[in-house]
Amino acid sequence: MRTLARRLVIPGLTALALTATGCGSTPHTGAAGPAAPAAVTPSSDGTSQQLDVAAAPQGTSTPAAVARADGKGKTEKTTLKVASYDPASGRAVIAKGAQTPGRSPSPGKPSETGKSPETGKSPEAGKSPDTGKSPEADKPVAVGDVIASAPAPGAPSGLLAKVTEVVGKTDKGTEVKTASTTLAAVLGDDKADGKVPVDPAAVVVEPLMKGVTFSWAKGPGLTFGPEGAKLPLGNLRLDVNASVDTAPDAPASAGASVSGFVQLAPQVEFAYDGGTGGTPGPRGAFLGMSGDWSSQWKLQGRAAASTGAPKRIPFAKLHSSPVIQVGPVPVVVNLGLTCYIQVEADGRVTVDVQQDVKGDFKVGGSYAVGKGWTSVSASNVKSTPVKASVTAAGRVKGALGAEASVGLYGAVGVTADFAPYVRGEGDVKASASSDGKTSLEGAWALYGGFDLSGNLQLQLSLFGTPVFERRIPLGTLNREWALSTGHIGR
Repeated sequence: MRTLARRLVIPGLTALALTATGCGSTPHTGAAGPAAPAAVTPSSDGTSQQLDVAAAPQGTSTPAAVARADGKGKTEKTTLKVASYDPASGRAVIAKGAQTPGRSPSPGKPSETGKSPETGKSPEAGKSPDTGKSPEADKPVAVGDVIASAPAPGAPSGLLAKVTEVVGKTDKGTEVKTASTTLAAVLGDDKADGKVPVDPAAVVVEPLMKGVTFSWAKGPGLTFGPEGAKLPLGNLRLDVNASVDTAPDAPASAGASVSGFVQLAPQVEFAYDGGTGGTPGPRGAFLGMSGDWSSQWKLQGRAAASTGAPKRIPFAKLHSSPVIQVGPVPVVVNLGLTCYIQVEADGRVTVDVQQDVKGDFKVGGSYAVGKGWTSVSASNVKSTPVKASVTAAGRVKGALGAEASVGLYGAVGVTADFAPYVRGEGDVKASASSDGKTSLEGAWALYGGFDLSGNLQLQLSLFGTPVFERRIPLGTLNREWALSTGHIGR
């Protein structure tokens, strides 16, 4: 008896729609279960405000917000800027920004002629030296003040810090020493809840191999890349066409490769409920990323056998640090996305698989007082018709996925890994007898699915919530469906 390899063709699947909803999550110890994003409603006691959540204005320099140590009033938007910052020492230089065009000089500040523009009199006439000066005139910040700044020199991920010492004047501004603090110090007992789309034009792409192109569509007439004109507004797309390791004994015609694209429209989700009642920190919070996802990709050839863990091949890294305006406070959100190809094979099977995947995703962390942090993850995925063929005697699994990270002011808070995949198996055996008769038996199967995993990180305590001692897993989730199966016989 001898074993022969034979090519099996799996029929094209029609009208296939696979849906997975409510991807589960694993709460940490003591939690009552997965929590939805914190509900944010106006307070009835009149002590808190409902803050707008929106993208910071583009084309302008976002000023810093300051929560004054004297406790008078709410956090205020200022004209102050962080001129420089040294993360090693925590020293920063705070300078006054340019005044808004057309704005009159601050009260008590002389004009270029040395006279007040309102009265024509010298500012000293009838006034004490300190009368009418703005709080920022001589001392822009004081010990105990909290500064929230957009990206600045030395602080590319923004700055959220408390002033511990005013060192003195420099030629660039006022030098201060700072220490780390939390969003609760600037948001206080206010509330906020909103979603902000990520500007695709602000995404920085780092190709990790040849054959990667990037496209985006921002608005009418504002597109980039070969596919930009075809994309829905707000979408970005990565195309890849790359070879992967081919099995050493594979014929030249079975060279392995992956081609296709990933397209998505990410958005930041942010919620904060400062609460009341004397409880330290907020009553609720949420940070996450969501958006639409679509991908179309093709895996061909005979991939080399995997040894140990499946072989993951990153092909592009994407970075963005959108500034969202939460009331007067500029909050810097750090997004990272690494797109990858993953192939797991035994080196024996040759495949020709093509799959279209569309859906949405949502990952993040939700906090509620008394319950702590819990993970939130959800996905709706639909697979359109798949065309595939599998050579007998082998197995292969191919995925085109993404590792995502979301954080605040440079500190990662949530990581997630989303990987739609196709898995194929084939096994055909033929035998011949001495009378010349042959028999053929075999089976094949094709499966589709996705994997979702990730963690909540310690740095989510930036909200001002209690610190948890270890990472909280999103919960490793796998959904898989039989796309097509069959067998052949004599």
